[in-house]
Amino acid sequence: MYVHDEFDRAFLADRVADFRDQVARRLSGALTEEEFKPLRLMNGVYLQLHAYMLRICIPYGTLSSDQMRALGHVARRYDRGYGHFTTRQNIQFNWIRLDELPDAMADLAAAGLHGIQTSGNCIRNTTTDQWAGATPEEIEDPRLYAEIIRQWSTLHPEFTFLPRKFKIAITAAKHDRAAIRVHDIGLRLHRRDGETGFEVIVGGGLGRTPFIGKTIRDFLPKADLLSYLEAILRVYNSGGRRDNIYKARIKIQVHEVGTEEFSRRVEAEWAEIRDGALRLDDAAFAAIADRFQTPDFAPLADRPADLTDALADPAFARWHANAVAVHKAPGHAIVTLSLKPVGKPPGDATADQMDAIADLADRFAYGEIRVAHEQNLTFPHVRQKDLPELWRELDALGLATPNVGLISDIIACPGLDYCALANTRSIPLAQRLSERFADPARIADIGRMHINISGCINACGHHHVGHIGILGVEKKDQEFYQITLGGKANHKARLGELLGPAVGEDEVVEVVERIVDTYLALRAGPAESFIAVVQRLGVEPFKERAYAAG
Repeated sequence: MYVHDEFDRAFLADRVADFRDQVARRLSGALTEEEFKPLRLMNGVYLQLHAYMLRICIPYGTLSSDQMRALGHVARRYDRGYGHFTTRQNIQFNWIRLDELPDAMADLAAAGLHGIQTSGNCIRNTTTDQWAGATPEEIEDPRLYAEIIRQWSTLHPEFTFLPRKFKIAITAAKHDRAAIRVHDIGLRLHRRDGETGFEVIVGGGLGRTPFIGKTIRDFLPKADLLSYLEAILRVYNSGGRRDNIYKARIKIQVHEVGTEEFSRRVEAEWAEIRDGALRLDDAAFAAIADRFQTPDFAPLADRPADLTDALADPAFARWHANAVAVHKAPGHAIVTLSLKPVGKPPGDATADQMDAIADLADRFAYGEIRVAHEQNLTFPHVRQKDLPELWRELDALGLATPNVGLISDIIACPGLDYCALANTRSIPLAQRLSERFADPARIADIGRMHINISGCINACGHHHVGHIGILGVEKKDQEFYQITLGGKANHKARLGELLGPAVGEDEVVEVVERIVDTYLALRAGPAESFIAVVQRLGVEPFKERAYAAG
């Protein structure tokens, strides 16, 4: 965990005071809504379909137990008793009154939380692997570099009003759990000739015009991280489109000028600033690293007797196989908490659940919680001997559904239930799909399958990179949904291919059912995944059967 110092606390207190004054002026009429808009956006406040929405930044998805309790408090005191975890490793509260927003922000600031730069045309929350610092797959803990980027980018005077919002993700593991290739900048830590540095990927993104990012530098020394990011942002900021919101993202700039030309411009800009104040030395890295507290993992035996005995219980064994991953420290494990119970809104957690999760983190997980971009939570450090008791506690809270990475582990945006931009509802569709695919044995037989739902072309549900992607569109004031197949967000990222015409709201679940049945009929065996079959055969066999009854 990164530990805030006195500067951080004073900074947040001052920010709350400023926002309190801005809200008072808006409520008095001294500020119009249009004048208030840029001020609230820089503090994470949106005006949604029914009310103001507050988005809270969770830097690189890491929360302490006390911070989780603060979120639970805000949900209970200022909202309607729940919050929604997002694909950007943040949390949103959808029903806070404007006059109470400053008080909510003050309570959050006391726990080191805020909404700064969770909206607006600025550098947003830098995201990373929810297993960072725990998985044996990674070569280093990427959160150190995410924190360096956070400090550099917060209120950066040159990049506070970019042509459009800007998102950075970083990973250090072979398997990409941070979706770096669909971000404006993706960073992959890797080694070359004994040195650790970054592959730099630019121009990824989803939305109206989706692109997989392009590598512009195979290897960037760690010392040059900030100066190179600065060079990229300067090139984008000076050449990005401000006359057309749909062409304002960096992905459009890279596409229009070409990867080679964009790279040339970045290298030329970088040459001017490479050896300046942004160059990072060992002291700079050490200063940030010293602010992180790492658990002191006592040496423990793998597969202790308590765990072996508990695995005789089929229900526990099913959960263990689905939600528990290998940890780098012997005798420990990584545990995913599913926020996708059958029939419930995906990504939501109640205030009571947040409090209970915080208590369980203190008891079993060294007081640390992570948010995943799949809208689940993770305990990154759990002693294996505690897994049976933790499972019983999670099960009682509705957080032990054994569906992580399976068909009912659905990613969905808030959709038309909340969002003024949405064309269709996402949450009710996700609920119906999870009810249709509720049988644990069945979903285990189907195997790894990701369904992503977006209520509009802005793609907050990342439908382009879902194994099955569902996009809501409006036709003559009716809700319809387009379906894509074959998308992936990992280290082999690809965009899904459109299956065919949009289908009505009442048809979607049946079409998904037929897609699944087609996969089960065509796979070479249980070991061949859905995505492998789509890659082998294309979408045509699925198209024929999906629309057969239509």
